[in-house]
Amino acid sequence: MQRFGDMSPSKASLEIMEILLYLGLFIGSLAVLLKASDWFVDGAEQIGLSFGLSPFIVGVTIVAFGTSLPELATSIAAVLSGDSEIVAGNVVGSNITNIALVLGISALVAKRIEMDYNIWHIDMPYLWGSAFIMWFVLRDLHFSFFESLLFLLGIVIFLAYSFQNVQDDKAARKANNIEEEDRPKLSVMAFVMVLGGGVLVWLSADYTILAIQKLSTIAGIKPEIIALSAVAVGTSLPEIIVSVNAARKGKAAIAVGNVLGSNIFNTYVVMSVPSFFGKLSISNEMIDFYIPLMIVMTVLFGVVSNNKKITRWEGVLLLLFYVYFFGELLSNAS
Repeated sequence: MQRFGDMSPSKASLEIMEILLYLGLFIGSLAVLLKASDWFVDGAEQIGLSFGLSPFIVGVTIVAFGTSLPELATSIAAVLSGDSEIVAGNVVGSNITNIALVLGISALVAKRIEMDYNIWHIDMPYLWGSAFIMWFVLRDLHFSFFESLLFLLGIVIFLAYSFQNVQDDKAARKANNIEEEDRPKLSVMAFVMVLGGGVLVWLSADYTILAIQKLSTIAGIKPEIIALSAVAVGTSLPEIIVSVNAARKGKAAIAVGNVLGSNIFNTYVVMSVPSFFGKLSISNEMIDFYIPLMIVMTVLFGVVSNNKKITRWEGVLLLLFYVYFFGELLSNAS
C-alpha cells in the first residue's frame, strides 16, 4: 500500500474519505448490532418468564446467549464472507477483554467486588477447562467437525448443571407462591422484538464484517488484529455497560457472573457454530501468544476471586494486562 506522502493530494483525500466512510459504517453497524441484541434479549426474556421459567434459568440461557449474540453473528458473517480468521480473534479478544477490561473497570468503580457465592464449586473450574481445551484443540491450526461437536457438548453439560442447580430455586418460589406473581403476560411486542432484533443482528453483522474487510485492506492491517481489538471491545460493550452500572449500584458481583457465563458461551458456542458454515483459519500468532494470554488471564481471574472478592488494586492489575495486550496488538498490526 502506498503511503499518503507518496500519493497525489486528490488520491490521498479520496482514500481518507473512503477510510472515514467505512469507519462510520463499522461504528454504525456495530451500534445497531448491540441495540438489536438488546431487543432480542429483552423479548426472549419476557417470553421465557411468561412460560414460567425462573429468572435464573432465563439468565444463564437466554441472557447468556444474548450477550454473546454480537460475537456469534459477526463470526458467522466472517466465515460466510471468507475471513474466517476473525472467528478465533473474536472469541479470544472478547474473553481477554471481558476479564481484563470489564472486571478491571468494575473493580475500580466498585472499589471492591464482594461475592456471596462460591464460584469455585464448578463455574471457575469449568471456565478454566474451556480455556485449556480451546488451546489443545486449536494448536494443530485445525478445528474439525468432531471438535465442533465436542464444544457444543461442553455448553450442553454446563447448561445441564445450571438447570440442575435451579431446582431448589423453583421449589422455593412455589413454596412462597411467587411464581405466578412474577410471571409477566405474554405480549405480541415480545415476539416483534425477538423477530426484529434477530433480523437486525444478522444484517448489522454483515455490514460490520464488510467494514472490517475494507478497513483492513485500505490500512494494511490483518482482519484478525481488528477482530482482537475493535470487534472484541465493541461486542463486549453490553458486558461493560451492564457490569459498570451494576458496580455503581453496589451489585458489582453481577460482573463476575456476567464474565463467567459470557466467556464460557464464547468459547463453546461462538467458536463451534461458525465452523459449520465453513473451514476456520487459525494463525500461528493465535496459538503462540493470544490464546496463552487468554489462559493466563483466565487463571488470574480465578486467583484474584479465590477469596470471594476482587479489590480495586486487583482491578488495576487486570487493566495493566489489558494495556499490555492492546500494546501487543498495535505492534503486530501490520
